[in-house]
Amino acid sequence: TPTPHHDPDTIHDLVGIGIGPSNLSLAALAHPLTDLDTAFYDQRPTFTWHPGLLIDGARVQVPFLADLVTLADPTNPWTFLNYLKSRDRLFPFYFTEQFHIERADYDAYCRWVAEQLPALHFGHQIDAVRWNPERALFEVDFTQLDADGEAEALGRTHTRDIVLGIGTAPHIPEPLKPLVETPSAPVIHAADYLTHRDTLLRAGHVTVIGSGQSGAEIFLDLLRNRPAGHERLHWLGRTAAFAPMEYSKLGLEHFTPDYTRYFHALTEHTRDHLGATQWQLHKGIDADTIAAIHTELYRRTLHGGWPDTVLTPGVRVRTAGRIATTKIELHLEHPQQATRTRLTTDAVVLATGYQERPLDHVLAGLDPYLRRDNSERPRIDEHFRLVLDPSVTGTAYVQNAERHTHGVGAPDLGLAAWRSATILNSLTRKETYRLPTRTAFTTFGLEQRTPHIPAARKPPTLTPLTDGR
Repeated sequence: TPTPHHDPDTIHDLVGIGIGPSNLSLAALAHPLTDLDTAFYDQRPTFTWHPGLLIDGARVQVPFLADLVTLADPTNPWTFLNYLKSRDRLFPFYFTEQFHIERADYDAYCRWVAEQLPALHFGHQIDAVRWNPERALFEVDFTQLDADGEAEALGRTHTRDIVLGIGTAPHIPEPLKPLVETPSAPVIHAADYLTHRDTLLRAGHVTVIGSGQSGAEIFLDLLRNRPAGHERLHWLGRTAAFAPMEYSKLGLEHFTPDYTRYFHALTEHTRDHLGATQWQLHKGIDADTIAAIHTELYRRTLHGGWPDTVLTPGVRVRTAGRIATTKIELHLEHPQQATRTRLTTDAVVLATGYQERPLDHVLAGLDPYLRRDNSERPRIDEHFRLVLDPSVTGTAYVQNAERHTHGVGAPDLGLAAWRSATILNSLTRKETYRLPTRTAFTTFGLEQRTPHIPAARKPPTLTPLTDGR
């Protein structure tokens, strides 16, 4: 007998694709809604959250209140505090007086939630999503995977609405892609740092590329664990300085629903320009991490001399190659100085960030219905709904795929619960979760504008679309 979520006759109210923190938040807030039938799928065997970056002591950059549910419903059973209570850790946490928890603790908390939500189905790879106009339902095809990730069975489920939370993928700069794809001297992305940490600690010379938080944490970890006077570390970044993250109280109000609404109501051109200027809101380095790096470097001057480290911002990698299979040669350029040089190293860690996974593959079956902006990105309305042709009566929501429409807070954990609650309110067509009308002391803009979605360009004439829609 097929389980309910595999039964082809079962029609879900909502199917989620991907189970990262965003869709895990949505599943946790949907769980108490007994009249809502949901199912969430992920191809991984279990929940994991950046396992390669769970470095000892590394902290989440948002307060613990930015858990999966608290900022939408602090009475929900899946709060971080309830997780601590279930582990008899509430009093120890109380006495630590720490607002920012370690990444490993956040990961363990999310896994605790994931293990208890029956709507989550791991080991399921989504193959296709289609709109069935005759049944007015989405069809979702999947492959069920065994413990080794091999195909075990094919299946299909039907749903009135879908939500995509497929997250981000490591970004590899073009000049370095050929090096990552070859197995000799290690060139790895920061996402895999802990897997290769022992190899990196043994390497003769290591170069860390990337001036954000991950680059700083990895440089600090390598620095602390390599011998004094023989550190042999380079740290390079494209930004003009190893800059601190914007963390002033009013600066943080860019991560509020108020700012999200303001940003969404701007024109596409303005949003694109503005987004490019706000890197320090999310790509800078935590001030405590900068201080810890400086303290460790200073400590190594105690007996005279300087540590064998080079920290150079404002540098870009032009090209890269291998020398005799065991060395890596980086061709560097300093645009401000108009200088170039070569750096030979034994290993490279690319702390070059993440990029949104494109929706095009999973949504290929919906492509004729999708409305796109001038840069061919999906249009997304203020309720996180993809703008589809009016002939599609179902709704497709997105999570952490809307930075181009909703701004810098899209991937921020602090907005996850609010976004999930917004989606559930839209889905249930009522105020299932009461959300605040004001969340910031800052007033963004001189007038409160209604979000505007430009008229779509005329799509190709395809059945079942209506001409001119």
